[in-house]
Amino acid sequence: MDAVRILYNARCPICRAEIEHYQARARAYDLPLVFEDLHQVDLGKWRLGPDAAKRRLHAMTPAGERLSGIAAFAAIWDHIPRLRWLARAVRAPVIGPLVRLGYDHVAAPILYRLHLRRERLGKSRAAP
Repeated sequence: MDAVRILYNARCPICRAEIEHYQARARAYDLPLVFEDLHQVDLGKWRLGPDAAKRRLHAMTPAGERLSGIAAFAAIWDHIPRLRWLARAVRAPVIGPLVRLGYDHVAAPILYRLHLRRERLGKSRAAP
């Protein structure tokens, strides 16, 4: 099975912590998930600029479809035992739009602004 590639911001401590959780699950279950720090890869291959890459989570399916936001999370959750139900839930007709609204207009913008603030203060760095 081809891997789903996940693009994330390793300089965001919240993003990094969540991705580290998914990475541990991927290793434990030998899942086809590859995690790429947006600061360490060629963003041109993702068809993204640095600012767009930092604004939300992104995933690339084996077929080359780029997903972002909740759809990218669902692509991860599809592969992780005990989290597959989350992927189904965020795709449900009523729940999905509400979750996307919360991520797109609340969570992602807040995380992005916090990241910009950390960069401005010189506190933005990759994990040790």
